[in-house]
Amino acid sequence: MSSDILFYLFAVLTTGSALAVVLNKNTVASALSLLISLVGVAALFVLLDAFLLAALMVFVYAGAVVALFLFIVMLLDTYGGDRKPFKKATIVASAFALALLVLGLMTFTRRGSLETSVSAATTEVVPVGASLRAYGEQLFTTYLLPVQIVGFLLLIAMLGVIVLSKKFEGLEDVK
Repeated sequence: MSSDILFYLFAVLTTGSALAVVLNKNTVASALSLLISLVGVAALFVLLDAFLLAALMVFVYAGAVVALFLFIVMLLDTYGGDRKPFKKATIVASAFALALLVLGLMTFTRRGSLETSVSAATTEVVPVGASLRAYGEQLFTTYLLPVQIVGFLLLIAMLGVIVLSKKFEGLEDVK
């Protein structure tokens, strides 16, 4: 019963902070809300007994990526500024997408409850790849190229931010 309460607590925390990422006007506060959201996802991984994924979520995403986002935001020196109100088409499309999401979740939940009521036999789920060795083998064999591509993309993004944030002195003379 207490794990259910913890699940709902972390789910609300994660969802609320994810909404704060999108709705916040201040970019630094939005990045910090992303940090809280990622820590909430890591806590949900802990509830699933996926401790390695939780640690990776905290170290890689919450640590490195959010620090990189904050570094980029502070280098660009952006301010929230005035936001234009949403257009009516955007509001209608968002409401339609939300309705589809709720309908899909209700269908998925209903189908899952019907299947569990039909099959009363309990089966134990064996976790696949729960060891660090299995993750390492997958990371350095099957997923080596995507990991390298993501690393290079982050490097290129950081270099692009540095170039964009540099103030060029003699640019007015060229025009």
